[in-house]
Amino acid sequence: MEKRVKRDSKRRKGLMVASAVLGGALVLSACSDGGDKGGSSADSTKTSQAQVDEAAAKKVSEARIVIEPRTGTNNASINNAKVTVTAGTLTDVTLATADGKAVEGKLAADGKSWTPVKALERSTAYKVTATAKDANGLEAHENSSFTTVSPDNSFIGNFTPEDGSTVGVGMPVSINFNKPITDKKAVQSGITVSSTSGQEVVGHWFNSQRLDFRPDQYWQEGSTVTLKLALDGVEGANGVFGVQQKTVTFTIGRNQVSTVDARTKMMTVTQDGKTVRTIPISAGAPSTPTYNGQMVISEKFKETRMNGATVGFTDSDGKGEYDIKDVPHAMRLSTSGTFIHGNYWGRGVFGNSNTSHGCVGLEDSQGANNPNKPGAWFYDNSMIGDVVIVKNSKDKTIKPDNGLNGWNMNWADWKAGSQV
Repeated sequence: MEKRVKRDSKRRKGLMVASAVLGGALVLSACSDGGDKGGSSADSTKTSQAQVDEAAAKKVSEARIVIEPRTGTNNASINNAKVTVTAGTLTDVTLATADGKAVEGKLAADGKSWTPVKALERSTAYKVTATAKDANGLEAHENSSFTTVSPDNSFIGNFTPEDGSTVGVGMPVSINFNKPITDKKAVQSGITVSSTSGQEVVGHWFNSQRLDFRPDQYWQEGSTVTLKLALDGVEGANGVFGVQQKTVTFTIGRNQVSTVDARTKMMTVTQDGKTVRTIPISAGAPSTPTYNGQMVISEKFKETRMNGATVGFTDSDGKGEYDIKDVPHAMRLSTSGTFIHGNYWGRGVFGNSNTSHGCVGLEDSQGANNPNKPGAWFYDNSMIGDVVIVKNSKDKTIKPDNGLNGWNMNWADWKAGSQV
């Protein structure tokens, strides 16, 4: 038994050696490039892999979709959401809030882009899914999730006049921001005001929240003024960004300027430089005179209530020295409460004496229903932005920021208040 075992052992060793030799021959053959014209197995493997890669590439769409804002963006713009594609056309785009409220959008005629119809909501999370096809009909897909800027981290500018309106020659562009602006240069750089008249238009900061624009002289009648707000993403204060991207146009009407002479108690109304009417008035009494200066009509009310308590004229009991609930044809000239308005209670004073608390009164009828009265005529023939000049009053000149009255600042000082 032992001998047999030994012989078997030798036989196994022989087989192992033979195997090793054969294995070596195989290894040498595999590494040799001679003799086998059909190519090696490694070459075959490389060729096969290239074919697989080529086939896989043919199955991938060439369309490339880009979604803005990019996924994960916080404080995203509410105006600039957009989906675009190259090497393909968009076939489906869905933009919705996190709770599933869909946002209406518009696909471009060439199928290359999609945008929301309206600005997005602030402080809102949105999800976008987009699909596109390339020329071979192969689809590409893209998704994005983002959150728009919050009210706490954004500012807006409330502006006047309104888009599409027709206004008088004295109407400035006045913008009131809902938050203090510390980087005035950046914000003003994002705003342009131009006129078809070619007049130079300059902005002036009255404070950290109010910016007005006007030319040196009144706007040219018949011209068109354009306001462009490109404030989206502009950092107006630390961590506070603009969200507006808007263009506004308004038209300048005929040139009407009315001059009130507190001494003669008469008002002369001119249109395009020609006198169209002279109207007796009653200005502020000696103890409560009317401001001097150039004032712009900023609001019109067919009837309104005037209570002295709201502007500091009170009796000893704290109630207003006057409280008239139906003042006819009232037009505001200042923020502090100066109006030019109809007056039905002051008989015989027009053209004779100054009796008001600072306003300019014109004869009128109670109920504002008599078109033949001077108050009604002036109201019907006036528009927002018309200029009313008061002279020869015993009071001081109105401050430029008290209403839309920047015309009371000379051009050099006005330009000095610009930050660009």
